Amino acid sequence: MSKFFLYARKSTDEPDRQILSIEAQIAELSEYAEREHLEIVQEFVESQTAKEPGRPIFNQMLSLIEKGFAQGNFSVASESPCPIFR
Repeated sequence: MSKFFLYARKSTDEPDRQILSIEAQIAELSEYAEREHLEIVQEFVESQTAKEPGRPIFNQMLSLIEKGFAQGNFSVASESPCPIFR
């Protein structure tokens, strides 16, 4: 089974623009992982804008991917009215 990180983020800039709450994102992504036989080895949750660089939790997750703790991550594309998985 492939190992992945789950990343859920809610913007602090424009909360009305982002449709899914963090809890809803985690639920959707967990269902997707189960359906696709992906193992979630860790969940990362962040409440911060993505407009500016330097999201600490996101950067920590990328560092762990580079070190081989997971094959990648997946999240909900929050800028779309119809969220898709990245």
